Amino acid sequence: MKVLLVAGARPNFMKVAPVLFALRRAGHHPVLVHTGQHYDARMSDTFFRDLELPDPDFHLGVGSGSHAVQTARVMEAFEPVLREVRPDWLVVVGDVNSTIACALVAVKLKEETGARIAHVEAGLRSGDWRMPEEVNRVLTDRMSDLLLTPSRDARANLAAEGIPESRVVFVGNVMIDTLLARLPAARALEFGAGIGVARGEYALSTLHRPSNVDDPAAFRAVLEALGQVAREMPVVLPLHPRARRQAEAFGLGALLEPLAVLEPVGYLEMVSLTDGAAAVLTDSGGVQEETTALGVPCVTLRESTERPVTVTEGTNRLAPWPLTAGGVLASFHDALARRSGDPRRPEGWDGRAGERVVEALAGASDTGAS
Repeated sequence: MKVLLVAGARPNFMKVAPVLFALRRAGHHPVLVHTGQHYDARMSDTFFRDLELPDPDFHLGVGSGSHAVQTARVMEAFEPVLREVRPDWLVVVGDVNSTIACALVAVKLKEETGARIAHVEAGLRSGDWRMPEEVNRVLTDRMSDLLLTPSRDARANLAAEGIPESRVVFVGNVMIDTLLARLPAARALEFGAGIGVARGEYALSTLHRPSNVDDPAAFRAVLEALGQVAREMPVVLPLHPRARRQAEAFGLGALLEPLAVLEPVGYLEMVSLTDGAAAVLTDSGGVQEETTALGVPCVTLRESTERPVTVTEGTNRLAPWPLTAGGVLASFHDALARRSGDPRRPEGWDGRAGERVVEALAGASDTGAS
């Protein structure tokens, strides 16, 4: 079975790695495409090293751009790759622009190439169509032949959209495969100690979504809250240069001064920081899952989450919306008060989701289902 795997942006690499490794162990032929959607070495190349991924078979180098420009560039560069490889399956993961772009090329060329589409992390829904990721995930699911879900609640979302149950397979969370596999190496780094913070005695924050960093009022509220947290314990904030520029443009630069602001960090460093934090304040979907798997309290700085299982079964909670400094701070205190230190991992978050993805692909190939 020849399987074309696509990774484009930072969140994709952790999801692709366990599938690629499981394909190899099962004797199949994986072909890895890196679209180059994240073009900064700190955002992609270090992840290949940290995850022990092989060099990609194809690197498309599409770079940055608006959603339309980037999606179009990926489609243009990916089409000849699909025609050359002609895989049994195209596997796309997550909800970034590369995900929908490659799926769209494959569905248009399905009759010519015979490649079927499998979407890993299918069925997640925030209900917020202002998020580009929501558009990407809904439309990718619509185009896919096989929808591989990370949690049981995703099936109901797909059923509500009229997707036949026969196309849906629960496999669990592939990103947790990577987390559990690389956790010993991340802990051995003791990255927090290296930057002067003690395990369990600091807060960690990540901010990147436009709803926060492109909105001056929301950005101010979050930074003011983090400043108040910093009066109680150090706050570590790996911050993308764009978010830093936005803070300066909005006149919020002084609010960064009480925080331990870092340049973007690699995967192992980020896991090390997350694992050692007293609590995490984030607008990242993946961090919500990682904190649940690690048993670390999490406050999500968004109006909704496409990962409700992290709230109902995990350590996550949503800050009151719209964001205010007081609401974020209260959620942080609530998170600390409920810290148990005992991870409650949802079903299928067991380190074997990659194997189940391969089993689902092979099973669908044998039956010829589509």
